[in-house]
Amino acid sequence: MVKTFRPITPGQRKLILPSFSEITKGRRKKIKKLHQAKQSTGGRNHHGHITCRHKGGGHKKIFRLIDFKRDKEGVKARVAAIDYDPNRSAHIVLLHYIDGEKRYILAPQGLKIGDTVSTSTEPPYSIGCCMRLKHMPLGSTIHNIELYPDKGGKLVRSAGLSAQLLARSGGYATVKMPSGEVRLVNENCRATFGMVSNAENNLRVIAKAGRSRWFGIRPTVRGVAMNPVDHPHGGGEGRGKGNHPQSPWAQYAKGFKTRSLRKTDKWIVKKRDK
Repeated sequence: MVKTFRPITPGQRKLILPSFSEITKGRRKKIKKLHQAKQSTGGRNHHGHITCRHKGGGHKKIFRLIDFKRDKEGVKARVAAIDYDPNRSAHIVLLHYIDGEKRYILAPQGLKIGDTVSTSTEPPYSIGCCMRLKHMPLGSTIHNIELYPDKGGKLVRSAGLSAQLLARSGGYATVKMPSGEVRLVNENCRATFGMVSNAENNLRVIAKAGRSRWFGIRPTVRGVAMNPVDHPHGGGEGRGKGNHPQSPWAQYAKGFKTRSLRKTDKWIVKKRDK
């Protein structure tokens, strides 16, 4: 669900925001163990030099500690709340384990307050439950997939994404990624059933420059508007130079492959869709 506006101010023209209808309403006491201070870098490194452009400002954020490992086996947990997380596109879920511990996990689509989830080797194969790939039924829709056993989920964590478990053989599972790539993953790696929540996140229209600044995004200047010393597209009389599209450091932007030559294709069965 998304929220559209009848524009009564210029900033509301074309504005589309997530409805947040699934977020738990009301103020609750913050769980100190699960929250951490987050230092804003403004795109600067330890020398104070800008290493990532177009960053800075923005609303202050508190970091939520997310359990990507899901290593609490055999202990059931109840979904206590679904929360907004400013540090990621997906929503997060607060779990209350029956032994008293509380943890945050990524919120799968369709999980509701009061549902029960667990990490185990046996059914149920329900949304939000976590399991090693070797115990999952083939064809399962999964997310938060580990690359190495017990190291925590690294793949398929953004809003609305899901992967599919296709096959198993020789100690490896074949997984189809959201990009269309088919790759091998160790069958002892864990993953979570279901699709990541907040699938409408990509429909958001920011609609005004100020809202970008709230997110910590600074203005982006076109290369053709710069001088030759500042950008390969810069300079020239009047409009444009007819350059090949490239970055300020002359790395081609259209069709130029940037994958590191040191990486191996050993685990890739089929390359991603072009």
